[in-house]
Amino acid sequence: MVTIDMETEDGQTEILRRMLTIRAFDTKAGELFADGELPGFVHLYIGEEAVGVGAVSALEEDDYITSTHRGHGHCIAKGLDTYRMMAELYGKRDGYCNGKGGSMHIADVDAGMLGANGIVGAGPPLATGAALTADMKDTDTVALAFFGDGAVAQGQVHEAINLAATWDLPAVFVNENNQFGEATPVEKQHNLEHLSETAEAYDIPGFTVDGMDVTAVYEAVKEARERAANGDGPTFIEADTYRYEGHFEGDHQPYRSKEDIEIWKDRDAIESFKNRLVDAGTITQEEFEAMRDEIEAEIDDAASKAKEADYPDTSEAYEDMFGASVPEINEFATQMRADGGETR
Repeated sequence: MVTIDMETEDGQTEILRRMLTIRAFDTKAGELFADGELPGFVHLYIGEEAVGVGAVSALEEDDYITSTHRGHGHCIAKGLDTYRMMAELYGKRDGYCNGKGGSMHIADVDAGMLGANGIVGAGPPLATGAALTADMKDTDTVALAFFGDGAVAQGQVHEAINLAATWDLPAVFVNENNQFGEATPVEKQHNLEHLSETAEAYDIPGFTVDGMDVTAVYEAVKEARERAANGDGPTFIEADTYRYEGHFEGDHQPYRSKEDIEIWKDRDAIESFKNRLVDAGTITQEEFEAMRDEIEAEIDDAASKAKEADYPDTSEAYEDMFGASVPEINEFATQMRADGGETR
C-alpha cells in the first residue's frame, strides 16, 4: 500500500475502488453472519468508508495504524488481502491470525496494521507506543489511531493522547464519530459540541471534518501526518460519519429510526464521490458499475474459497500465544496431544 495522490485521476479512481471494496466485503460479511456461516460477532463498517480510506490513503507505506472492533474497513484501506480477511472471519488457517482472532482481531504487523481490537479505546495506546518507537529510532514513521465516539470517554485514550502531546510524538488520532456508542447517542455521552475540542486540553490541534467526504478526511490527515513527521506532535481529528447498520449484525436498533438512517444515506460517501468523478469525466457511470460488479465478484470468490479452506489443527492451539517459550504451556499442550485433546 502506497500513498495515494488524490490530485491524479488514477489516485481518485483507486480511492473509489477501496471504498467499494469495503462496502462489498462488509455487505457479504453481514449476509454470511446472518445465515449462520460465521462464528463470533461482526461489526460492519458500512457507511463509514470515507473515513478509513481517506485517512489511510494520506499515510506513507511504512506508517502504522491501530483499529477498533469495527476494523474491516481499516484493514482493506491499508491494503490487506480480502481472502485472508475472509478466512479469518471463518476461523480458517489461511486467515491473518490463522483463524484464531476472528473479525475483531485481524492484524498484519508487516503491513503496518497493528490490529483490530475488541477493547473500546485500546488502539490509541498502541499507536502512541508505535509513535514512541519511531521517535526513539529517529525514523519518519507516523502512527495513526482510529477510535469511536464512545472511546473518547475511556481513560486510556486520554492517557495516550496526553503522552503523545507531552513528548511531541509522531501520532495522529482519528475519532470516527458515527453518532452512537453502541446504542447511546453521542450527545448523551459527551458534554461537547465537537469531540475535537478534546484536543484543547492537550494543547494540540483539533479539527472536525465531514466524515462522509473522503477528500475532506484525506486532506485533514495529510496535513496532520506532515505535522507529526516534522516533529510538531499529534493532531486530533474528528470525522463526523454514520454507520448504516446496527452496532453489530443482528442489532434490532430500537434507539434510532429508519428515517434518520435515510437522511445520512442521502449523503452516501461512495455515491457522492462517484458522482464527482463522473461529472469531472474521470470515469463513466458504466465504468463505475463494471468496477462495482468486478469487486463484488472478487469478494464472493474470496468467501467461497474461505469457506472451503482448512481449519487450523488442534495441535496448533497454543502456538503464536507468546513470543518466548513458556514451559507450563508447552507441558499442557504436550499433554493435550498425548491424550487426544481431552482436558484434565
